[in-house]
Amino acid sequence: MPWTAIRCPVTDAANIAAALPQLAAQHPDRVAMRCPGTRRRDGLASYDVSLTYAQLEARSNAIAAGLGLRGVGHGSRVVVMVRPSPEFFLLMFALFKAGAVPVLVDPGIDRRALRQCLDEAQPDAFIGIGLAHVARRLLGWATSAQLAITTARRPWLSDATLAQVEREGARAIASGGASVPDATDADDVAAILFTSGSTGVPKGVVYRHRHFLAQVAMLRDAFGIVPGGVNLPTFPPFALFDPALGVTSIIPDMDPTRPADADPRKLHDAIDRFGVDQLFGSPALMAVLARHGEPLPTLKRVMSAGAPVPADVVATLRRLLPDDAHFWTPYGATECLPVAMIEGRELQATRDATEAGAGTCVGRPTAPNLVRIISITDEPIPEWSDALCVADGEVGEITVAGPTATDTYFNRDAQTRAAKIRERVRAASLASSDLRAGSDGGDAGVRSIASEERIVHRMGDLGYLDAQGRLWFCGRKSHRVETAAGPLYTEQVEPVFNTHPQVRRTALVGVGVGAVGAQEPVLCVELVEGVHAREWPAIEQDLRGIACTHPALVMIDRFALHPSFPVDIRHNAKIGREKLAEWVAARKKQ
Repeated sequence: MPWTAIRCPVTDAANIAAALPQLAAQHPDRVAMRCPGTRRRDGLASYDVSLTYAQLEARSNAIAAGLGLRGVGHGSRVVVMVRPSPEFFLLMFALFKAGAVPVLVDPGIDRRALRQCLDEAQPDAFIGIGLAHVARRLLGWATSAQLAITTARRPWLSDATLAQVEREGARAIASGGASVPDATDADDVAAILFTSGSTGVPKGVVYRHRHFLAQVAMLRDAFGIVPGGVNLPTFPPFALFDPALGVTSIIPDMDPTRPADADPRKLHDAIDRFGVDQLFGSPALMAVLARHGEPLPTLKRVMSAGAPVPADVVATLRRLLPDDAHFWTPYGATECLPVAMIEGRELQATRDATEAGAGTCVGRPTAPNLVRIISITDEPIPEWSDALCVADGEVGEITVAGPTATDTYFNRDAQTRAAKIRERVRAASLASSDLRAGSDGGDAGVRSIASEERIVHRMGDLGYLDAQGRLWFCGRKSHRVETAAGPLYTEQVEPVFNTHPQVRRTALVGVGVGAVGAQEPVLCVELVEGVHAREWPAIEQDLRGIACTHPALVMIDRFALHPSFPVDIRHNAKIGREKLAEWVAARKKQ
């Protein structure tokens, strides 16, 4: 049935920023977040920049009021290009309070795609670091924006500095000339988050306040998060949830767009110094910590998302964590998160099945999500029908109905139709009749049936449900290879070959287009660091032998050695199979 709006875990308001006033009143001096700040002589961050709950509340109020004086208010779309810093968090909470709509785009994506994203968003204002404003002027970004604000010290190429906006807002509040806007409604648009575009053109996912609140509540309940904890969120947007949960954020000293290049010394320093008990990061960052090999005694809860975590990384990290710690790998997407989750112990228990071609187990659906598997098709599905569903154990497309399933992409009707299914559900309600004097009450408690609508999100991922109700991921729908002998799915193929000790990772791609069944499967291979290319002929022969032992894989007859796979920008973990397919096709023509 449709899900009612979830309220803020700390208050009863429909906005995660609504947690701040209560937390500021109850724990004014508690640190809400610490940022790296200046650098010490040993090269490590000093973390001398911090915000208490009282400061975060007062300063974000001032910024919200100052933005209001300049015309930024309810419904205003605001591009935010600010690095992880106090300014980023102050600004985001100010925009939430004002009812404005922050527009976030993954940094580092293709310039043409970035300009397209900003043009589609049609922003009213642009707030960014000085370099972002230079690019805005030179590259013609966000030309619809009528207001430009910089986080730099001087308003060069901008209308004002963020510090100036904050001062103006603080004076206005003090004089009674401005106030923080009223609370937002759960259905109001809260943000537009552009996907990384790792599997296609970036799309603006429309988040409503109820989606953010649902994420906070589901993550809290699923992982047992309690107030007073300390979190190291290596993906900055996740730090926005911490104040709503009463958790302190330690912003790591790293480039969030390059987690694979993070310095493990810096991560360990922050974890040890502040007693971090919770860590969120991509599989690439988990690999950095696993290779470093130092114990992580304070951590009680580790979460990794963005792509499947390699089995050896899971095993190594579990050895580095305390016995009572949990290593969770939630499954989901920008459009819907979390969908399902699995703990490291269970994930390790399914490793043999994964390496035998079963796919990757991503666990059980997170309550109250409804996960169903439908037949594979690339066509839009306007209306839901139970006839779409396949039998348990059969591979199909994963769909999710739940409180975090977003409704639409911004200004992308075709993509919305391709990813969203409208489902009519019958909601039973009990209608009480008036009991008049002398009535026998025979019509009291009449049950009425109302029809309501909810959105079913198509994940674009393939998978199946096993007999235990667990979800198994088999790969992206767009990455399936349609051969003459039948379809091949990346996550049922690659782990089989990844067992070779000299292979770092593999990527299945299809070459050739046309009728279904016309693609040739090619396995791209990246070797373990230190293995010389001259060993490739023997390794290739081994891989052919592995293929021969699996009936479903004997059709793979072409292997291609690649020096270094392209990966996504956000997590450095999703393999760019589209680029690899182009590379293979180009090699074939030579």
